[in-house]
Amino acid sequence: MPRVSDGAAPGTSAETLASISVPDRLETVFGAIDFFDGLPLPDTVTRGYDTLDLLRGIEVFLDCVPGASMVAMRRGLREVGIDSHTIGFAAPRCSSAPRVLTANTETTYGMTFLALDQDGPTVIEVPGDSLCVVNDMWQRYVIDMGIAGPDRGKGGKYLFLPPGHEGDVPDGYHVVRPATYGSWVLLRALGGEQSLLTARIYPLSAAADPPEQRFVNWAEADFNTVHANDFSFYEEIDTLVQQEPPEVLDPERAGLLAAIGIVPGRPFRPDDRMRSILDTAARTASGIVRSLAFKPRDPSFYLYPGRSSWKTPWPSHSHAFLSPEGARLLDARAVFHYVGAGTSPAMAAAPVGAGSQYAYTAEDSTGAWLDGARHYTLTLPRGIPARNFWAVNVYDPQTRSLLRTDDPYPSVNSLSGAVRPEDDGDTIVHFGPTAPEGREGNWVRTVPGKG
Repeated sequence: MPRVSDGAAPGTSAETLASISVPDRLETVFGAIDFFDGLPLPDTVTRGYDTLDLLRGIEVFLDCVPGASMVAMRRGLREVGIDSHTIGFAAPRCSSAPRVLTANTETTYGMTFLALDQDGPTVIEVPGDSLCVVNDMWQRYVIDMGIAGPDRGKGGKYLFLPPGHEGDVPDGYHVVRPATYGSWVLLRALGGEQSLLTARIYPLSAAADPPEQRFVNWAEADFNTVHANDFSFYEEIDTLVQQEPPEVLDPERAGLLAAIGIVPGRPFRPDDRMRSILDTAARTASGIVRSLAFKPRDPSFYLYPGRSSWKTPWPSHSHAFLSPEGARLLDARAVFHYVGAGTSPAMAAAPVGAGSQYAYTAEDSTGAWLDGARHYTLTLPRGIPARNFWAVNVYDPQTRSLLRTDDPYPSVNSLSGAVRPEDDGDTIVHFGPTAPEGREGNWVRTVPGKG
């Protein structure tokens, strides 16, 4: 027979009881909430749900910036006539007229969005000596094309198949299977405009006799591609959720979206209370992510920790925003997609000969915010190891797009032919409302009253 004995009865201490209970009044950052013996009073119930909906709205914003950015980018391109059969480009170079997240004035950009649900399998022909990347509608990396892609900079044909495609796949293509029907295609031709104009996009069904390629030059067009910071942000996300396969959403993201009323196949119709809460959530989250971007607390953002405010948008050098231990770096992902667009290993890891390096700051050497009414200098040491070019661009901290001034190209770069180095070979870049005498080619105009 097994021995059975009574267990010890140590009792429950007052400290333990307090740790598993709630007082009749609890002071929180959201105000006081009241209970009767652990049971929430009516005002506490109301405040609890309002708080929960606000927190969920903030979390959706921070988690879904990549998707909202793609919806806004596609909408902006469509407004200037760039559909899935058209390649939009910026020539001779991008000006500050378009609102495009941290575009530069040096690259010959081409852009379009695939519509595989409408066009079916689609072919993209990329030029040689190019740096091109494709992201899906959640702005996840799909493939590099060009120098960092399988054609190794020789140019080639890429065949994009819709999600779930089961038909025959012809030979002669680099085959790509995005998870979403829409995909953002970013073409960067190092050979300039004439090279970019050799790119092609057409349905596979027209491969035997492709139609004449249509191009739209958006370099000086005034249009917006930046996502919203108010309630309409959630409408942008709902647009994405309704247009893409539901299986694209993992259970966690699907659950978070459902908690605020965004569900595949169902209309998003929040009542006045929820609309107000979500509007507050979006504006609050925008403030949070601006703090994360411009004053990050994570030291891995800083290129020279403790010595300089210069930061990298890729603190982990992972295009998927993963730590060495495999954890998702949520703040880093939100920061990057709030200030920029487009992810690829070539951008994040910057392999020598095929990648690019980025650094940014909004502070001077004392840690004060840059002020458009003041004059600043930036010294670039001689011998910058840039095979193609280096550039310093100035952006509007509100729109994260090129700063609009009387000069449509707020940049100093090695391609201009106007930059004058110092006698020791260093280059001093000037920023301010007026040009320094004799260094006009080294100067970027700024705007008093703006950062």
